[in-house]
Amino acid sequence: MKTRSPRLATRAIIVEDGRLLLVNAYPGRRSDLWCAPGGGVEPGRSLPENLGREVHEECGLAVEVGPLALVNEFHDPRTGFHQVDLFFRCRITGGTLDPGWTDPGRTVHSRRFFAPEEIATIRLKPDSLPRVAFAPEGPAHYDPLEEIVP
Repeated sequence: MKTRSPRLATRAIIVEDGRLLLVNAYPGRRSDLWCAPGGGVEPGRSLPENLGREVHEECGLAVEVGPLALVNEFHDPRTGFHQVDLFFRCRITGGTLDPGWTDPGRTVHSRRFFAPEEIATIRLKPDSLPRVAFAPEGPAHYDPLEEIVP
């Protein structure tokens, strides 16, 4: 297996009215796994610029990017894929969560806010996201390397 550099991605922790915004980013609805909006970092743009672009593409929202809250990494030992996700606390500054919004990349097909009790009923990665999202601001947390989940 060829060694590859880890892929860097940014993700948004957006909590409004005690609910966390999550997306399902599996084309064709082939998985029920939810995650925070965000995606791969494009070279030559800052992390906040990349995150703002990703949240807009996936959700149609403009955000103010705040402090780093969580670093999570995962890998697929079969393919060598390794990704490092940097989760930033964000605040919505424009747009609405329009159910008719279409992700230009056609990756995200569902987006919605979840209350803490609802999160316990869905598949979500990383496991630590709700704990970090609903906690008061503080130092960033680190999630150790875990195997990718389909």
